[in-house]
Amino acid sequence: MADSSFDIVSKVERQEVDNALNQAAKEISQRYDFKGVGASIAWSGEKIEMRANAEERVKAVLDIFETKLVKRGISLKSLDAGEPQASGKEYKIFASIEEGISQENAKKVAKIIRDEGPKGVKAQVQGDELRVSSKSRDDLQAVQALLKGKDLDFAIQFVNYR
Repeated sequence: MADSSFDIVSKVERQEVDNALNQAAKEISQRYDFKGVGASIAWSGEKIEMRANAEERVKAVLDIFETKLVKRGISLKSLDAGEPQASGKEYKIFASIEEGISQENAKKVAKIIRDEGPKGVKAQVQGDELRVSSKSRDDLQAVQALLKGKDLDFAIQFVNYR
């Protein structure tokens, strides 16, 4: 019998991020506590730019955006938000969406699978994803449960389960 396998990836649906951003922008434009403070959120190239006239306000904009991401099923581990920076009379926060598993993170996950996973499970790095294979599907499910239980500092999804 051929080996069963699945891929571990770190991908974010760009459309869902866009929807969350649009919802956050709409809420910011309608909320009373954001009237007259110049609060906004928008794409700036590949980054997301949040602005307001006070540090607390720009943090509140980030909080609204994070809430909208969670409601859309996007892990906050894939959001990389910087610290508020003063820019003239306003404050800005730049955030980016992290995708793909870096080589060092892939090696960490492979080591966890090797050390704590069932015997006979192989993990190999393929670009920005990790292929996990085994003869037993039960072992693969055990690996998925193991990784879900770990508190990794990046978001992972399981795809191509065969």
